[in-house]
Amino acid sequence: METKPYTLSAEEENRLIDREFRDLLDGYMSSNHRKKVDIIERAFKFAREAHHGVRRRSGEPYILHPIAVAKIASQEIGLGSTSICAALLHDVVEDTEFTVEDIEQHFGKKIAEIVAGLTKISGGIFGDKASAQAENFRKLLLTMSQDIRVVLIKMADRLHNMRTLGSMAPNKQYKIAGETLYIYAPLAHRLGLFAIKTELEDLSFKYEHPREYERISGLLRRSEEGRSMVYNNFAAPIAERLDAMGLEYEAKARLKSVYSIWRKMETKHIPFEEVYDLYAMRIIFDPPQGIGEKEMCYRIYAALTDLYRPHPERIRDWVAVPKANGYQALHVTLMGPDGNWIEVQIRSRRMDEIAEKGFAAHWKYKIGGEGEEESELSVWLRTIKDILDDPTPNAIDFLDTLKLNLFSSEIVVFTPKGELLTLPAGATVLDVAYTLHSEIGNHCIAGKVNHKLVPLSQKLNSGDQVEVLTSQSQTPKREWMTFLSTAKAKTRLRKELRRESQPVIEEGKKIFDTFLTENSITLNNDVITKILGTYHVQTREELFYKLGSGEASIDDYLNVNTSRGARSLVSRLFRLGFGGSDKKKKDPTAETTSAKPAKINTKETYVLRFNDNERNFHLSDCCRPIPGDDVMGFIRDDGEVEIHALTCPRAQVLKASYGPRILAVKWEDVTETFLTTVRIDGIDRHGILQELTHMISTALDIDIRSLNIEAREEVFTCTLSVKVKSTADIDALCSKVLRIPGVRRADREK
Repeated sequence: METKPYTLSAEEENRLIDREFRDLLDGYMSSNHRKKVDIIERAFKFAREAHHGVRRRSGEPYILHPIAVAKIASQEIGLGSTSICAALLHDVVEDTEFTVEDIEQHFGKKIAEIVAGLTKISGGIFGDKASAQAENFRKLLLTMSQDIRVVLIKMADRLHNMRTLGSMAPNKQYKIAGETLYIYAPLAHRLGLFAIKTELEDLSFKYEHPREYERISGLLRRSEEGRSMVYNNFAAPIAERLDAMGLEYEAKARLKSVYSIWRKMETKHIPFEEVYDLYAMRIIFDPPQGIGEKEMCYRIYAALTDLYRPHPERIRDWVAVPKANGYQALHVTLMGPDGNWIEVQIRSRRMDEIAEKGFAAHWKYKIGGEGEEESELSVWLRTIKDILDDPTPNAIDFLDTLKLNLFSSEIVVFTPKGELLTLPAGATVLDVAYTLHSEIGNHCIAGKVNHKLVPLSQKLNSGDQVEVLTSQSQTPKREWMTFLSTAKAKTRLRKELRRESQPVIEEGKKIFDTFLTENSITLNNDVITKILGTYHVQTREELFYKLGSGEASIDDYLNVNTSRGARSLVSRLFRLGFGGSDKKKKDPTAETTSAKPAKINTKETYVLRFNDNERNFHLSDCCRPIPGDDVMGFIRDDGEVEIHALTCPRAQVLKASYGPRILAVKWEDVTETFLTTVRIDGIDRHGILQELTHMISTALDIDIRSLNIEAREEVFTCTLSVKVKSTADIDALCSKVLRIPGVRRADREK
């Protein structure tokens, strides 16, 4: 995805900058904000001068980036003059000699505070610092409770960076797209920025899977005419009915995003042609005088169900109970005239504005009061603060805990007093206990769900009434962590366990430090990583706890009671090379084998080779990619390159947490075969197994390593382990197998 070379003259650049700023001002002037043009113009001039002569990676003047961010903040999120000024100035402190004090002197305290918040989490001039790591996400979320506009402007900044990602090196594209999909897209969703969330997902998908993106986009273009015809046939009777009701409304089709279509194809294992819910209909109405929004939603629903049959299990009422991010709408799925199900979303104009521009933008800076909307957002911000209060240093744990609250679907449960609690899908009785209070969680022994006694691990459904039972003799257990679903509960339990285990951890640390001192061993990061791996723990605290509690001992793991002594054995076990005479006495051949690989240039695309003479990568165990898959490289602690599929959940975490160690890679000299699994489903009949095995082993010349077939009533499932050279072999295999009468599905299991 190369961008065109930048060729504008200085005069053309100045005209372009002025035109872009004028477009920003025009959009602001047409909004419903107070017209503070003077301060915006001053901020623009200040930023333009501060960034004078600086260019982006694409070659364009840097000032175009803050203008674009300000335009997104204003026109796509709906923020006002304070946010526009902060967006224009958001990189000034990070990238120039000006300070936050200078900003405050020129533009006041509030703008300076927002710029300071953005500077803490800045990715800099869209270069080497563009990828925020886990600690920066922590800072990002910490600022949300102080001023939500900080994170909204950061979201605008990330969106513009994604829109201009084509000028970056491939490994930077993977890194930035990966963390965008892992953190920023779900964060946008949680804040109600649905349009931005969709675009971030699509842009991330475009750079991670360019071929799939182009293929699905092409299929959408080719099927557009047929889709329009189906939609018009479905929508015409609805428009006629709404007109007869005398309603002021707007009806439009909303096409499913490319990323959403791909996700559905992947998770459901279906081709594009079987994704029937490619679009939804959206009805946006202005409530007539004297009729409330909620009542009008239900009237429209009644009119629609008079025309078409509704799906009884696919009605979503977020009008009566809004989502935690403020989203309100009534969703109903109707059987269209062609026999396909079509979702219709019913919203008032106000609901639509919140859904499109984001609930957070309607918080107190815009609506100016302490209303229901603010309290909903405040609840979520308090949850984020709970996560941030956890002092766990492990960045991966932090991101995983955060994901619990960002990605989860929601259920609504009630306390015996009728209090409503919104929780992630999969939440348990213990989650409810910790949501109510840390002490209730710590002493929880069981629950009553709909007046029936249930264990702590009982999963809840929407609408359940939940009562928590406690006992002062109960204490928190480590195994509780396995059935908690909310970030708040996990954080609170972890904090209590840490408090109780602190004396044991201190004892374990004393044992470990004494061992190091007695054997004159000095640790570095590589060494401690390998030691943690040997003990099968993730953090030093876990290691110290094991040693202090007697679960493990250094003698057991390091076998120090041998004649060679602790120092040389530790060195040999972990390949630490502490120096001294031992190193010189090593066998030269062994030294060559364990030598670290040459340093890898992450700015270049790494060529994957696997043949009779060379293998320069390791396949990850979590996703086992094969040639033809979209993959990335990760440089391990030992300097070796590990290959992950871009869709691998572990890869998502690595991209968001270890950006500088991500490699763009390509398959080039790979002649060996790889083991993979194919699943085949179909209608069972006599002789179908023989046909399958004959075709695979003879017609396709593919090596079968194992075969398992199971038939239940009239349906069979076949799982094949085969050795192939690339995804092309899999595609050919599935294509041929699907021609066998009775086979309904054949695809690779990932």
